[in-house]
Amino acid sequence: MAATEIIVGPTPREFWIGLGRAFAGALIFAVPVLMTMEAWALGFHLHPLRLALLLAVTVPMLVLLHKYGGFRQTMVLRDRIADAFVAILVAAVAAAAVLLIFGIVNGEMPLREVIGKIAVQVVPGSLGASLARAQLGPSPLEQEEVPEPAYAGELFLMVVGALFLSVNIAPTEEVVLIAYKMNPWQEIGLVVVTLALMHAFVYEFEFRGTHNPEPGAGFLSIFFRYAIVGYVLVMLVNLYILWTFGRTDGAGLSETLSAVVVLSFPGALGAAVARLIL
Repeated sequence: MAATEIIVGPTPREFWIGLGRAFAGALIFAVPVLMTMEAWALGFHLHPLRLALLLAVTVPMLVLLHKYGGFRQTMVLRDRIADAFVAILVAAVAAAAVLLIFGIVNGEMPLREVIGKIAVQVVPGSLGASLARAQLGPSPLEQEEVPEPAYAGELFLMVVGALFLSVNIAPTEEVVLIAYKMNPWQEIGLVVVTLALMHAFVYEFEFRGTHNPEPGAGFLSIFFRYAIVGYVLVMLVNLYILWTFGRTDGAGLSETLSAVVVLSFPGALGAAVARLIL
């Protein structure tokens, strides 16, 4: 008779350690947006449906992310779904507390404005909470092995990394300003440099977590499967973020593409680093 595997859940102490770690991760990762004036304004001007869609997209992404990160150990899908909503709640509470202390929100503001300003902070904050165990742990309580992602998992982690850095930078006016100042040749040069850095960060610089290429895989195969495909995903993520924040409204194709290329520079670095830290 086969032995029955018994799954032991986390103790109350482990849960509270994980929750505290989630708050720390939410605060650390959301600080750039929490202290950005353009992000405060977005909370008032952003179309409610676009903001709601961004939050809706965030939930399944967090559920998948908790397979590789999370603020505590999770064994089953049910726990990951619960932790995704806990991460969102933690991010909202942390953002509300900081914005209240800063005087950015108060009881005299319309409820819609208060909710909007807090909701803008939820995406980076919830990502920070979900990455807390990878970045702020492990503790002696946690000795489990993080599952090694397959190719689709690698691409998913790239998307998470791109979203995290891009959502912190996209609200700023500097993205549009830089895109306006760059000429087409400079934009092409930025794309080339970005692709080179994406590849080097993961395969050449020997950071902790650096990948070993598949046996027999050549440079071109690795470069196209990870750097090129990853960069395309980064651009799509950034196009969506710019649309969500209203940066594409009234802009032509050339202006939009320029903004995407500029935002994809930090987004691509986030995509490369995301796999190294998990």
